[in-house]
Amino acid sequence: MRLELRVCKHCFEGEHGNPQKAAVTQDMVKCARRVREYKDLIGLDAVYISMVEEGDGGGSEALNVIVASIQNDQVALTDTQLVMEDGNGNVLVYPEPEDVLEVLTRNIDQIQNQTRQDVTVELSEEGSRLVS
Repeated sequence: MRLELRVCKHCFEGEHGNPQKAAVTQDMVKCARRVREYKDLIGLDAVYISMVEEGDGGGSEALNVIVASIQNDQVALTDTQLVMEDGNGNVLVYPEPEDVLEVLTRNIDQIQNQTRQDVTVELSEEGSRLVS
C-alpha cells in the first residue's frame, strides 16, 4: 500500500493568513512524516508528502489522482488530499482535512501498537478538535 499526502505549500507555511488552516496543514504533514518513518511496521510500501503551489498540475509525486470541484463555473483542483493505493490498484482519496487527520492518526495508533517507542504526534488545538 502506498500513501501520498498533498498539501498547499502556502497553507503549510502560513502565508494565506489563516492560522487555523496552517495549523491543521502542519499537523497533517507531521503525522505523515511520522507514518513514513515507521511505515514498515504497518505494511506500507511508501509514504509521499507533496507540497503543491498554484499552477501545479495536481502536484502528485507518485499517485496520479486529483480531486476536483466546480467553483464559480470553473474546475478547481483540490490542493489538500490524502491518496491511498492498495496492492490491487484500488485508490481511496480523502479530500477533507478532518478525514486526512483521522486516517493518519489511526495509522499512528497502529504503529504505536507495534513498537515500544513513543510515536505520538502533538497536534494543534484545531487538529485535536478535528479528530476528537
